[in-house]
Amino acid sequence: MHRSANLLSALPDDLATEIFQDIVSAATVRIERIVSKGHTSPGSGWYDQDEHEWVMVVEGRATLAFEDGSTCDLSAGDYVNIPAHVKHRVAWTDPDQITVWLAVFYQ
Repeated sequence: MHRSANLLSALPDDLATEIFQDIVSAATVRIERIVSKGHTSPGSGWYDQDEHEWVMVVEGRATLAFEDGSTCDLSAGDYVNIPAHVKHRVAWTDPDQITVWLAVFYQ
């Protein structure tokens, strides 16, 4: 059975916290929609994942920071591939509009 959906539909009205929603989950890949509005990663640490992450901003704007001091500004259509164990964090998302991310985690 085929089921279609739209990444930009059913966006939450209340974004007191960032929203993480699995779209597809399998043994070697997970696809997730993330919805942010002014959210950043917790100040206490870095993401250090066992899997690779390909992430794209579908709508909005954001900045990723990496442990090596580099940053990556992203806006609609921009994507980046983050290898496993490359420490990173979300340094900024636009506080004035929703940022919708598509994240693909893979082995």
